[in-house]
Amino acid sequence: VQLQASGGGLVQAGGSLRLSCLTSGRSFSSYVVGWFRQAPGEEREFVTATSRSSSTNYEDSVKDRFTISRDNAKNTVYLQMNSLKPEDTAHYYCAASRTIILSEIRRVDRYDYWGQGTLVTVSS
Repeated sequence: VQLQASGGGLVQAGGSLRLSCLTSGRSFSSYVVGWFRQAPGEEREFVTATSRSSSTNYEDSVKDRFTISRDNAKNTVYLQMNSLKPEDTAHYYCAASRTIILSEIRRVDRYDYWGQGTLVTVSS
């Protein structure tokens, strides 16, 4: 499975961006897909994920601002980011796993496949 993240860019605080994660390979609907981010000098952290049944899980700081969705027909997961803040600035990575269980969905080390990352910069 290969993942390609896109849609990052420079935006002012309060603005919006939509990231896309296009995946290759079969059985996309059987994968849990998550978004993580990593700011300079920081560890990679969980942002959100969507399960095989399209249930969702969000990190508290992005809840009510970010929305994850998946289109299984297009093998794509989206991350709509609204009301962006300077502290959202980071490289954003999508990741996928067929074997992860829901209790592990926030763990970086439980994802098997990673995209290359896309940079989001939010100016104040």
